[in-house]
Amino acid sequence: MSLRLAKASVVATILAVALAGCSSSTALVTQRTQGYVIPSTALQQIRPGQSQQTVQLVLGSPQSTNTFGDQTAWYYVETKVNQTSFGFTQIKERTVLAVYFDKSKKVSERAVYSLQDGRAVDIETRRTPSFGQDATFIDSILSSF
Repeated sequence: MSLRLAKASVVATILAVALAGCSSSTALVTQRTQGYVIPSTALQQIRPGQSQQTVQLVLGSPQSTNTFGDQTAWYYVETKVNQTSFGFTQIKERTVLAVYFDKSKKVSERAVYSLQDGRAVDIETRRTPSFGQDATFIDSILSSF
């Protein structure tokens, strides 16, 4: 009788392990937020005419800054991603808050951009040819002797 009970428990264990592998695929996905979390209350506080110091008090330091002639822009980026347990990352949502300042360092406008406003840029894989020889690391070491 105990042999029969042992076989039944082995079968039950194998069945339980097999069914555990059939769980929902969403259980393997983790949702994360990367970058600056842009609160809606902070968006409402940024108005034209405010100083850079006021914007920095409300939003904190920008993630990126850029200058175009007399105009300066501060960027705050929030990205929501889904990451699987296998390390694959899929961008679900991206929000970019751009605050533009005039030459007197006052807010001239603010804009909110989403993932749909962006565009994909192909990365160039060609290499610029150089004169001379392409020496490997080992060749470089051996040539010094």
